Amino acid sequence: MFNLDKFIADSVTFRPVSMFVPDIEANKEKLTNEIKGKKVCVIGGAGSIGSSFIKAVLRFEPKSVVVVDLNENGLAELVRDVRSTEDLYVPDEFRCYTLNFADPIFERIFREEHGFDIVANFSAHKHVRSEKDRYSVQALIENNDIKAKKLMDLLTVYPPKHFFCVSTDKAANPVNIMGASKRIMEDLVMAYNKNFKVTTARFANVAFSNGSLPDGWIHRLQKKQPLAAPSDVKRYFVSPEESGQICMLACILGKPGEVFFPKLGEDQMLTFSSICDDFVKAEGFSKKECGSDAEAKHYASEMDYDSDIYPVVYFGSDTTGEKAYEEFYVPGEKIDMQRFLSLGVVEQTTRHNMDEVNEFFSNLESLFQKEDFTKAQVVEAIKTFIPNFEHEEKGKNLDQKM
Repeated sequence: MFNLDKFIADSVTFRPVSMFVPDIEANKEKLTNEIKGKKVCVIGGAGSIGSSFIKAVLRFEPKSVVVVDLNENGLAELVRDVRSTEDLYVPDEFRCYTLNFADPIFERIFREEHGFDIVANFSAHKHVRSEKDRYSVQALIENNDIKAKKLMDLLTVYPPKHFFCVSTDKAANPVNIMGASKRIMEDLVMAYNKNFKVTTARFANVAFSNGSLPDGWIHRLQKKQPLAAPSDVKRYFVSPEESGQICMLACILGKPGEVFFPKLGEDQMLTFSSICDDFVKAEGFSKKECGSDAEAKHYASEMDYDSDIYPVVYFGSDTTGEKAYEEFYVPGEKIDMQRFLSLGVVEQTTRHNMDEVNEFFSNLESLFQKEDFTKAQVVEAIKTFIPNFEHEEKGKNLDQKM
């Protein structure tokens, strides 16, 4: 039987144990003091990172956990998962709600709870494919930024002791609108440090996270469809467990305004095609590398169920927004690489103040109210806020590829 966790450890991260275990052990007393007996709210908790964060936090015995997510099926699986995991503490008050964090219902829950000690927001459009046209761009920015501002304003009513909002490596020198929206989000949430402590984290791809390309390979195999992967895009990877631990450590141990990232070297970057090679082998197949999508689909349609050869298609990246490499920080940011064993910290970086943030959001919302606004206009608006934003429109997006 294929063991996904073992495959990730053996062929993706090359780590049998989480790289953050030593930092968790070294800070166990503080983590316990800050989490045990506390009220926790997790927004976007049904996703890969959010659910991993919840499992990391539960080991420190919070008093209550309230989870909000639009994915009703994901919430059902989250509950089944935590209640089926051996030795995982689940408080009596573990409540999941299928709703948007910008809904009036969430505000009512928040006010009636008189806030929470710990709030973590994982609700986000995370895919580069979420910027194919003006409608998807508006939805992306609405969720990642505009609704996030509504949340921050609400939190000022009953300020949490710890607030965390997940970012991405793509926020460092962004080349796509998704990454730019996360950089905007960083400036937005950090502007609220005057009201309560805010931290975030930029980190690598989460191996086999929901909706990711590797996760898609599992579905393709189940449907006897070919596997596809870019051969020229290199990425850092962390395991799902590690993704939740990064966020917990940043949330609880971070100082106001700090950005955490994993200490990973360039020699640990992998191409998707190399992972796919190992995935095919782990599933008991030899690969047949096809020259086109059509050839691969035809081969798959003719393939016997007992075949030990499986079709793959590898290609050069040619879609809008793909970044050939990853980076966690940029020149000019003050970095601390000594405080933790496996984590680096951006202690200080250039941020916009609240007045600048409010002006930018006002301009964005005015743009979205125009019936004929274009994706190019949104890009230009973002460049006024992020002058080094380098967006190249290639006229092709990921939804046009297998």
